[in-house]
Amino acid sequence: MNIDLPGFADPVAQAQSSFRALLDAMARPGTIRAAGAGLMPPSPLDPATAAVLLTLIDGDARLHIAADCAPARDWLVFHCGTMPCPDPATAGFVVATALPDLATLSAGSDEAPESSATLVLQVAALGTGTKWRLAGPGLKEPAILRVTGLPDDFAARWAPNHALFPRGVDLVLCAGTALAAVPRTVAITEG
Repeated sequence: MNIDLPGFADPVAQAQSSFRALLDAMARPGTIRAAGAGLMPPSPLDPATAAVLLTLIDGDARLHIAADCAPARDWLVFHCGTMPCPDPATAGFVVATALPDLATLSAGSDEAPESSATLVLQVAALGTGTKWRLAGPGLKEPAILRVTGLPDDFAARWAPNHALFPRGVDLVLCAGTALAAVPRTVAITEG
């Protein structure tokens, strides 16, 4: 068990800071923001991934922990006060280190698009790697987001999700102490 590893040292201030970074990243797709400085979560979680989860997940949130993140399960249960959701199709949040099939996650409904899932995906690096061109709401001009760790066919895998708008999965990318967001509203091409 790894629950002895601490969460936020100052839960209120650090959760507020992480939430602000996440909101800013969602409002400005592709912008890289800092989160999780000083956190030492269990493997395989990076500090930014842990900060996002500590900020968004509580006892009411339905979090699916992908098998690749299972070693951090006890820590997440203890610090977030949640019981993991075994079925990713019914989860409000999914944490993974490999891109799952987005069609297997909840896209919400026409009546309640806000009930869709948010995928918190840990990647190898943000700011380096493959260039992805993002276009859509929140962007006056297309933005370039460089990511190491997304599959080569990421744009093709994202397109059906984007086409579901106003339904669809939102994506938060995390690496080290950095995060970036890709809302469902954003179209992606390799760039």
